[in-house]
Amino acid sequence: MEKTLRGRCEAHGQGHVFRFWGTLNAEERGRLLEQLAQVEFPLMERLAREWILETPPPARFERIEPVPVLPAAVHRGEGAPEAWDAGEAALRAGKVGLFLVAGGQGTRLGFPGPKGCYPIGPLTGKTLFQYHAEKLLNLRRRFGCALPWYIMVSAANEAATRAYFAENGHFGLGAENVVFLRQRMVPCMDGAGRFMLEAPGSLAMNPNGHGGCIPAMVENGVLDDARARGVEMLSYFQVDNWAVKVADPYFIGWHALKGAEMSSKVHRKNTAREAVGVHCLCDGVYQVIEYSELDIYPQLLETDAAGNVRYFAGNPAMHILSVEFVQGVFNRFDRFPWHLARKKIPFVNDAGELVKPDTPNGCKFETFVFDALQLVRHAPVAVEIGRLGEYTPTKQFEGDNSVVASRQSMAEWWGGWFNAAGAAVPRDAGGRVAVPLEVSPLFALTRDEFVEKAAGRVWDLSRGLSVDADGNTETPAAPSA
Repeated sequence: MEKTLRGRCEAHGQGHVFRFWGTLNAEERGRLLEQLAQVEFPLMERLAREWILETPPPARFERIEPVPVLPAAVHRGEGAPEAWDAGEAALRAGKVGLFLVAGGQGTRLGFPGPKGCYPIGPLTGKTLFQYHAEKLLNLRRRFGCALPWYIMVSAANEAATRAYFAENGHFGLGAENVVFLRQRMVPCMDGAGRFMLEAPGSLAMNPNGHGGCIPAMVENGVLDDARARGVEMLSYFQVDNWAVKVADPYFIGWHALKGAEMSSKVHRKNTAREAVGVHCLCDGVYQVIEYSELDIYPQLLETDAAGNVRYFAGNPAMHILSVEFVQGVFNRFDRFPWHLARKKIPFVNDAGELVKPDTPNGCKFETFVFDALQLVRHAPVAVEIGRLGEYTPTKQFEGDNSVVASRQSMAEWWGGWFNAAGAAVPRDAGGRVAVPLEVSPLFALTRDEFVEKAAGRVWDLSRGLSVDADGNTETPAAPSA
């Protein structure tokens, strides 16, 4: 293997990665060879040539238009009843599976483990993974379906994620219904297109982006498993959003009624500069333009007289992908778009010393799953959503898209449920819910379900409240004097 990989590296201008070989022990040598064996050298050589050595001009479009969107719906009686009916029929027939992207670590949250293991619940300490699992269990109970759960992890968190699910008995879902798969890694490159080392015996590598779910599904047998179960579509979401509707009947129904290959949810952008991609039609082709490229297309920053963003369709990373569409995209994945990000990447210099740069010094390549929208054969479905109760990503501890914001959104969302059930919800002078609230998705997944189960109950929310799967409550302890 060493001889083969040395030859491959030399042929592609990467022989320098063996410069510390004589100083490595057997374990370090094995790790380096294992990493190199996974590298697609022709792909990396092409990316270096096209993006680093030549730097391609950004794509230009003659005509950009807003995408048509279907209206939001929160309750079953809203929107299109036929969409709800079609979605519920698909769930009962076992045609739906879940696909979760969960390869990140909780570093930016100040948490030493997989992001999905972060205790997002302000009262219970319930993790992001557990919230999603409880939603899934409620849906299984309601529709009598298995809802297999495919979870894409990374090399950095696979072992810890698997251990967490095993320790928690896979939350009662059955180990056979929780399938883990690992996405590919790609080498980081310097400004000359050379692989970087993070240690003398280890390449600096990064995951190949959430678009890497396409090859990961095929190469790890997810599509075969889905077909064997009769699953025809996969509901895609990301782990850091506690509020996501993991298998929304309304969304699923529109996907089925339209015969779509890939569908997306969109939300109204708060501001033209909000850091989310924008769904739009570019020369007639459905695209998502990343927020980092907004200045290339000034019209995407336009607002009307009332200050509303004209191109409002922000991307919350919620999709439905038909199983056979994923297979078709994989068959053409050599033409799938790649994106470059210049980052500060720690590396070892020629003396074998670790250097932590203060400015961007290297290049990371990744793919985005939304680029598959360009490959559909007819117009994709875009369904509008409201943010509250559906989209609150957790990217950092404080500020926008944070742990603090997520916990406040829980209070606002469930506070509306308690109000609907006749309870008095404490609020501050600005009208915001002033106490922590949690409701287990096993007790109620929707407001209507909560109101029905809450009939006749008296709730004391003066200090906050959590409601568990059986409707039992717990109040935070009173602060000490």
